[in-house]
This record gives sequence, structure tokens and C-alpha cells, in this order.
Amino acid sequence: MVHNVRTVLALAALALIFALQPSVRAQESMKHENQAKPIETGAFHGKVHSTSGRATIYQEEDGKLVLRMTNFKTSNGPDVHVILIAAKDADDDANFLKSSTDRVELGKLKGNEGDQNYEIPGGTDLSKFQTVSVYCERFNANFGAAPLEKF
Repeated sequence: MVHNVRTVLALAALALIFALQPSVRAQESMKHENQAKPIETGAFHGKVHSTSGRATIYQEEDGKLVLRMTNFKTSNGPDVHVILIAAKDADDDANFLKSSTDRVELGKLKGNEGDQNYEIPGGTDLSKFQTVSVYCERFNANFGAAPLEKF
């Protein structure tokens, strides 16, 4: 009986530890932020996974493009990526893996909270890729999207 109680308590403690996983906070600054020129910006939205913050694309002095996400916050999840998609916006139930929507992978999400930067590959056509999406590959779920508008 005591063994069963200990086992149940140990399992309950383990479940509590996993349920209380802390947020992963990223806090990156931007190199030469005062010299980079903002090109496009948009606000994140998400209903199923509450997502907020701002996405801004900057062009650095050397011509490189950088996506900067500021005051960013979303749900924690496995295998979450930042992508540009060839669409004007994205719904919460958007499934980019099964659709023919073109996308550009910018990398794994660095943290579910905080400011973070992602390099945009050279040659990316920003007139085609008009929305930033925070997307969970494992569950084919769009956590949030930021439709971009020119400055």
C-alpha cells in the first residue's frame, strides 16, 4: 500500500514538473539597429494559441534582410518554426504542409517570449511572401501570423 502511494505521488510530481515548464525567453538586440531601414511591419494575431507582438523586416546597410520580432509572446510548443508564407494572412487552422502555399523557412523559434531576429535568405521576394507565421511542424498548427505592410 505504501509503495502504491509513493508511486502515485512520484507520478503526480513528475506530471506537475512537466506541466509547469517555464517559458523560453529570447532577448536579442539588433546589430546596427539605428542604421537598419524598416521596410515592412505587421502585428501578430492568433486565437487558438494566443500570439502577440510585432514583426518588422529591416534592410541592413549591406543589403541583408532581417526579420525582427519585438514584444513577442506565444504558446510553448514542440518543433515551432518561423516562416514567411506566400499569402496575405493565415488563419489559426492553416496547414502549410498539406497545402501548396509557398514558404521560406527562417529557422526554429528561439523562444516563445521576447525579442528575436531571423535572417531572411538573399533573393527572397517580399512582394510574394507577405505574412510571417509561427508554425508548429509536428502538429501542423499555425500558432500566430503577422500580415506585413510596407512602411
